[in-house]
Amino acid sequence: MRGNFIISGISAYHKKQYDSEWKAIASKQIPDPADISFFNGSNKFSIQYFEKQKFDASIILPLSDQSVLGILIGPKMDKSGFNDLDKITLQILLQVFDSAHKSFLNQKKEKTLIFELNEKVVQLNNLIDTVIEVSRYDKRSVLFELALERIASLTNASSVVLQVINNNIVEQQYSFPKHAEVNEVLSSEFKLQSEFVYNNLSYHFTLAEKETRSGVTNFNELDKLLLDAITRQVHASIESQYLNSQAIEKEKIEQEIIVAASIQQRILPSSLPKIEGYDIAGINIPSKEVGGDYYDCVNLGNGKYALIIADVAGKGIGAALLVSTLNAALYSYLEFDIPLTEMSDRLNKLIYKSSPSDKFITFFIAVLDSKSGELDIVNAGHNPIFLLRQNGSLEKLDAGGVGLGMFDFGIPYTGQKSIINSGDKLFLYTDGIPEAMNENEEEYSDEKMIFFFKSHSENTAEEFISALVKDVKGYTGAAPQSDDITALYLSRKK
Repeated sequence: MRGNFIISGISAYHKKQYDSEWKAIASKQIPDPADISFFNGSNKFSIQYFEKQKFDASIILPLSDQSVLGILIGPKMDKSGFNDLDKITLQILLQVFDSAHKSFLNQKKEKTLIFELNEKVVQLNNLIDTVIEVSRYDKRSVLFELALERIASLTNASSVVLQVINNNIVEQQYSFPKHAEVNEVLSSEFKLQSEFVYNNLSYHFTLAEKETRSGVTNFNELDKLLLDAITRQVHASIESQYLNSQAIEKEKIEQEIIVAASIQQRILPSSLPKIEGYDIAGINIPSKEVGGDYYDCVNLGNGKYALIIADVAGKGIGAALLVSTLNAALYSYLEFDIPLTEMSDRLNKLIYKSSPSDKFITFFIAVLDSKSGELDIVNAGHNPIFLLRQNGSLEKLDAGGVGLGMFDFGIPYTGQKSIINSGDKLFLYTDGIPEAMNENEEEYSDEKMIFFFKSHSENTAEEFISALVKDVKGYTGAAPQSDDITALYLSRKK
């Protein structure tokens, strides 16, 4: 919310139950009754907007665990009110958060069940290791056979069937035991199913008749958990196999699994191109081994360069794979010199189809004509990018649309034109900088970042990036790095 609206302050409160008292989030302070009064004592979903008051908006969001989230949004830095676009953006952010919270609760339930059965977790992990090892050598049939065998072992299923379906036609079919009657499995009174779709193929898993000492019975919640976990791993193995085949082709991978961090480092630039008349530098510091940030400067020829920065929602292998997908597609599209708005639309469709519902990418690109200083810009849901003029005025570059992969409603992206003149500076960053927190859970903030940008604008690009990282690290102190830190800085020489 801060990144989208550039607000001066935001307060979040939570009630464990409808009749509970409001508790402040990320703070031990007792909530101010005057602030709580903005919620009007309701537990129903609502968004209220105010004028000339302490807060510009109040939000009540009931959650799926019967608790309630309350948010109070302070005034914008530019003192403007919430326009129609802001209100739409706020609705989208709340929908994304509600979806993420539901996913979080499901993961907690899943972990609780797994911890209760440590022995089966070990078996599951062994299966995952086996599936990954097999998938490295492009033996998909062996991958499926091992997966079906282990599913039957973990759930005590009498038989298991996997069908690979393309346009409602069964192209491949596997079963365990091999002599199992497929029709009997599919029509069984006691069955359990799970499925996923990848590259227009649908993979359907069906378990039949859980065997017990007293006879066959239906499957329980834990069986569903184990089946879903295995199908997710099969899905990940197929996806990893596809991506590896694109990168390495026929070479066999000698390691157990490619470390996601190494994938990230391979696609980030080891050095940035030299641009005549300009000074440029960038940095990426992941918060963990696997990061979800991305930046680059691509030489397009004829004095043109593409300046890019992006941030994947979430971290881990899934985020690294999305970054890899974005990188590969981006380089492909840049070769064809298509308009940035059209390219953004294509990227959005690609990321939407190749990512789960809780994953998307905020993305910014500017094509620089180094001779004229002209900038062709699209901002897809990313933080506002700042252009500091020689006279000290600050401009925001934020025209574009929603993040890549968030929705596929066919809403066109809009572009923006600008010029970087002699002595001007362009600053691209991800939210890991303004949202970096110290030990008191206080954020570095947009205000500190903008102040730093203005006060250090006369530094060289390398000096600016180095000083920025030092300032953020000095502010956070001993607190662990909460998010990736990524920045790209360009100045036009006087």
